Amino acid sequence: MKNININDFKVTDAVQIEDLKTSIDLEASKSDLKDGLKDVRKGLGKIQDKMYAHGKYAVLVCLQGMDTAGKDSLIREVFKDFNSRGVVVHSFKTPTSLELKHDYLWRHYVALPERGKFGIFNRTHYENVLVTKVHPSYILNENIPGIDSLEDIDEAFWERRFEDINNFEKHIADNGTLVFKFFLNISKDEQKHRLLRRLNREDKNWKFSPGDLDERKLWGDYMACYEDLLNKTSKPHAPWYVIPCDDKRTSRYLVAKVLYDTLKTYTDIKEPELDDDIKANIDLYKKQLQNE
Repeated sequence: MKNININDFKVTDAVQIEDLKTSIDLEASKSDLKDGLKDVRKGLGKIQDKMYAHGKYAVLVCLQGMDTAGKDSLIREVFKDFNSRGVVVHSFKTPTSLELKHDYLWRHYVALPERGKFGIFNRTHYENVLVTKVHPSYILNENIPGIDSLEDIDEAFWERRFEDINNFEKHIADNGTLVFKFFLNISKDEQKHRLLRRLNREDKNWKFSPGDLDERKLWGDYMACYEDLLNKTSKPHAPWYVIPCDDKRTSRYLVAKVLYDTLKTYTDIKEPELDDDIKANIDLYKKQLQNE
């Protein structure tokens, strides 16, 4: 398999969405990618065990992408070797009536992972500058003071949202949360193929909604929003990684590789040392158990 540098996928300079790859050749067969992912996720599982015992860092994995980008299956495959107590997945849908009674970041704050755990956001706080920007009428449901009509939602409003999100991520990063943000970049042609697959297979029909086709018509609007957020919110403490995902096996491997290669650099993540008294009496404890 081709060696990769995870920094090649990190957004560090201004990008144009049309220049970002939706596919990449890792010079690997399907079995090579399957075996590569298996090896990397085993390493991730070991790191997660140490993190859970260490209890000082949390990891937040943010997955964004157009419909059919493969978020659900990626979560299933990449985190398969994790201890279930150490990972929590949140899928953010349309805000509930309770969530709308709070500010738009509230539901994301309360879902953050505790120290020692991984939290996965399947769709994220960035929906608030994606879906709402494409459909600004949704903002009116938030009942924000001073926002009484669509005319009140100007460019300054969106700039404040970007500032809010950057401050949110800086705050949690400063307090021990390692933030990874992945844009799963699918081509419009591949999305068409996957939507047709949902319609052609009875076991996949349940995933299809006519609304998927309505959103597809707004592809250009969404791509403009993605370009904007990538350029305004990729920071050293919370970088964006653009993952080509026309091939699901490749995208899963790349996400796992980014996580593993980054997390293994945190050499301070170790199991806690045993208390000296306990360590000195280990042989005694063994004898007590053996003599039961």
